[in-house]
Amino acid sequence: MQLTQYPELLDKLAASYALGTLRGGARRRFETLAREQAPVRAAALIWQTRLGSVAELQTQAEPAPAVWTRIDNLVRADKDQQAMQAARVPSASPGGWLRNLAVWRFTSAAGVAAAVLAVVFGLNQHDRLGNQIAALRMQLDAAPQIEYVAVLADGKADASMLVTFDPKNKKLLLQRVGGYQEASDKSLQLWALPPSGGPRSLGVLGSDKLLRLTAGEGDVSQVPTLAISLEPKGGVPSAGGPTGPVLFKGALIQKML
Repeated sequence: MQLTQYPELLDKLAASYALGTLRGGARRRFETLAREQAPVRAAALIWQTRLGSVAELQTQAEPAPAVWTRIDNLVRADKDQQAMQAARVPSASPGGWLRNLAVWRFTSAAGVAAAVLAVVFGLNQHDRLGNQIAALRMQLDAAPQIEYVAVLADGKADASMLVTFDPKNKKLLLQRVGGYQEASDKSLQLWALPPSGGPRSLGVLGSDKLLRLTAGEGDVSQVPTLAISLEPKGGVPSAGGPTGPVLFKGALIQKML
């Protein structure tokens, strides 16, 4: 099945795969298609990057002191209820049934208090969850608008670099997805390979796993292929083209999702 013919379905499947909600045979079939079709693999990597970025942006929040107080009250009420139930055995001494009745009244009151606290705690958690969802939606809306994507692979067709372009922020985002690491005296350099004319350098890459380069849409539009070469430390001038071996190469695809 050529998922690229159904861009909306591909986007939904890639999102479900990244979230972990795509399971069983459907997940295995998607993984098979991802191995066979670069656009499917790229869609999955894009969604994994999106969700990873959201998780990094999400600030940690300490529960309010009132939450721990409610939890403590619930635990205490449960312990009191268990203690009262253990004392339900009727006493043979005079007035034993009266004491038992008092125990049951106290237990009922504790149960009601616990139920009220549970409802209040649940409502508080619901409001907090709603706020977190709203914050995540805002972060997703502010996420980069990816318009171009490329999966650069080595000679064995193993993916080594995911490249995306955000025209809104004029940024090329490169993510290392393979295990390759250049030597300390070498640099990786990204090249655009236009239909006519020689290669054009888009920038020299650092050693980080996630890299950002500044580029305009004119630098990537109408460019069918991207390549990465191994160059001396700091890279080489664009005019001369690559001087070292081309390690990774892949088609640059304009997203239609």
